[in-house]
Amino acid sequence: MKLYFNPSVCSLSPHIALREAGLNFELVKVDIRAHTVADGSDYYQINPKGYVPVLKLDNGELLTEGSVICEYIADLNPAANLAPPLGTMARTRLREWMAFISTEVHKGFGPLFNPAMTEELKTMARTKLAERLEWIVGQLGDKPYLTGDTFTIADCYLFTVLGWGKWTGVDIAQWPSLVSYVDRIAARPKVIEAMAAEAAA
Repeated sequence: MKLYFNPSVCSLSPHIALREAGLNFELVKVDIRAHTVADGSDYYQINPKGYVPVLKLDNGELLTEGSVICEYIADLNPAANLAPPLGTMARTRLREWMAFISTEVHKGFGPLFNPAMTEELKTMARTKLAERLEWIVGQLGDKPYLTGDTFTIADCYLFTVLGWGKWTGVDIAQWPSLVSYVDRIAARPKVIEAMAAEAAA
């Protein structure tokens, strides 16, 4: 398989998932501003949407959308416990987390990366994000991970988007349990591997 990625953006979550699942894959770096692949070819020819991630399967099929890719990866190796079994309420709850992170947290950071946005609008975006993060803190409680004691793809995703705070003025220091959560995930060996591979790319 090939994972088309750009360092530290949303493609980090399936990258972590691939390593946590113990799967073989190749990283292919994409310049998301120029829309070119490392060899200079046109990325739009791979993904007409123009953004990462894309997972190219061994049969040549392409998967897009990070949350879907993460779920696919989890099902390739159920023994890694990155997602509960299909058809269970626990799986539905995991999907609930993935949808919330995608629509309320990931998309909430969007305006903060837009240089055309006014500071007033960015302040509003940070306020809304803070409300969402406050809710997450309440749900997390004293659990090590979002769904309990087991690290899942939801943690891959939330860890990734929380990392954007340092570039957007969203400081999670006001939530000590969230800081501990991020530190706990950052210390996982496969997460360290993924971060190092992206930094070296």
